[in-house]
Amino acid sequence: MKKFLRYLLYLLGAVVSLVILFILFIQFRGIPNYEAKEISITVVPTPQRIAQGKKLASMLCVKCHLNTETQLLTGKFLVDAPELFGKIYSKNITQSKEHGIANWTDGQLAYFLRTGVRPDGSYVPMYMPKFIKMADSDIESIIAWLHSDDSMLRASNVVPPSSEPSWFTKFLTNIAVKPIPYDGVAIDVPDTTNAVEHGRYMATSQLQCYACHSGDFAKLNDLNPEKSFGFFGGGNSMLDYDAKVIYTANITMDEETGIGTWTEADFLKALKTMQTPQGKILNYPMEPYAMLNDTELKHIYAYLKTVPVLRNRVVRR
Repeated sequence: MKKFLRYLLYLLGAVVSLVILFILFIQFRGIPNYEAKEISITVVPTPQRIAQGKKLASMLCVKCHLNTETQLLTGKFLVDAPELFGKIYSKNITQSKEHGIANWTDGQLAYFLRTGVRPDGSYVPMYMPKFIKMADSDIESIIAWLHSDDSMLRASNVVPPSSEPSWFTKFLTNIAVKPIPYDGVAIDVPDTTNAVEHGRYMATSQLQCYACHSGDFAKLNDLNPEKSFGFFGGGNSMLDYDAKVIYTANITMDEETGIGTWTEADFLKALKTMQTPQGKILNYPMEPYAMLNDTELKHIYAYLKTVPVLRNRVVRR
């Protein structure tokens, strides 16, 4: 019996040692690097393309990269990034050659926007959206704007602190969360006269509303958004301006726990003015979508009406 217990202790000791070694390996290895590639494109910066790029970037990039002190896209601490990801800072994406993206080619920017892999091979994980299914024309528009002379992009050598990803983030990026390979297949904007199809494109591929309004950031399915856990049912944990936890809303058409009682006019008002039909003000990190026109908002609403209803009562402040 004593011999058995001794061997059992040896076994437990070996298991504990392996676990400790694994934890240390993940901690010190950090987020893996990948082969840096670029997509073979040359963007022609027409005024129309730059305008569309600014419109998209104002909703997708500016909130995270605009530093209120510099009034430039020099990066900042992301107060609303989920705590489980660690202490996250966005990067300088101004026209600085030393610390921004002035030296990035169109193809490098396109590959980064698609995969999250920078020209130096470093990888930005879950806290930056990857525009895997965004139309080529929209990707090119964002690139045209990023390479423009917009005042927010004026060259600045401000360098934000480096992010401090959590062990959990390092674990996920070593085990499960990796760049989705770029397949080079052309992607077009759906027929904009088809409200549901265009709304689906905007909500899942262009603006990626589902990412925040689903149930778990760690269980998002970038290739098949509809397979994400709690798709549009809300419940994701985020932080407001005061670093207090807030849970994203259920925006499926459930009449008790979602927005099933909202009319199209209610939906447009909420996204424009941040006010619900009940008179409540929507909390940050939700912000008004002033750049979208009524038709675009109506298309998103039309698509949401087709999303499978989820009964998920989210505790809201």
